[in-house]
Amino acid sequence: MNTQMEEVRLSLGHIELAGHLFGPADGVPVIALHGWLDNANSFALLAPKLRGLRILALDLAGHGHSEHRPAGAGYALWDYAHDVLRAAEQMGWERFALLGHSLGAIVSVVLAGSLPERITRLALIDGVIPPTSGPQDAAERMGMALQAQLRLDSKRKAVHPTLEQAIQARMKGLVAVSREAAELLAQRGLMPVPGGYTWRSDSRLTLPSPTRLSEAQALSFVQRVACPAMLVVAAEGMLARHTALLEQLPFTREVLPGGHHLHMNDESGATLVADCFNRFFGIP
Repeated sequence: MNTQMEEVRLSLGHIELAGHLFGPADGVPVIALHGWLDNANSFALLAPKLRGLRILALDLAGHGHSEHRPAGAGYALWDYAHDVLRAAEQMGWERFALLGHSLGAIVSVVLAGSLPERITRLALIDGVIPPTSGPQDAAERMGMALQAQLRLDSKRKAVHPTLEQAIQARMKGLVAVSREAAELLAQRGLMPVPGGYTWRSDSRLTLPSPTRLSEAQALSFVQRVACPAMLVVAAEGMLARHTALLEQLPFTREVLPGGHHLHMNDESGATLVADCFNRFFGIP
């Protein structure tokens, strides 16, 4: 197991991203993308268990130690996909694999469907396509998003008086995580401010999306994926109940015990996911 990790910063022209590098310099190129409001430490348990891979685990824009997008900009899926391509250019990788969890898995599928010739393998954890809606909801959704943008300026970020309270809040977040996972995310995601600690993540990440794809549009990305793809479904996660969607996917699937963050909640979950992906990448 390779536990060596290197901190990196990538200047992409339009934004600067931070991340971690794992694995041998001559390993198979992989870009790892974490979930919504998480950071590169999502892969701190998993990445060292993956053999023969050169993994760049990014802090997505607005997360962790990466820059926030400029005033007036948003956080659309295609903007993340563009960032990943720019990061690959910085690394000198014409073709590369993607390892994604949740939002990161969705961005991975969008990119692999858009530019199938660039992606060698897709390793996905409890995420595939973005939430979808019908065309009749478009105007109402846009109005809701515009109102939320206006209200955001008057909202103040939560300040947690102690580190322990910040960790407890993350454990009980929208998707609950273990203490070990919350501590990993806190290491990279918290910053001291007057009165305690707050999360570094951009407040705009909590805004509702002004547009959503239809299910047919979302699945068009899945259908254009040309590389081998494996999806790990968490038995107590977000995807397990979407059986109709899962049955439409042309990907290899493995259901593993655990919740949505199974790859980082504890060492045993990380080991189970690593065993799947080591077989998938086929590196002895």
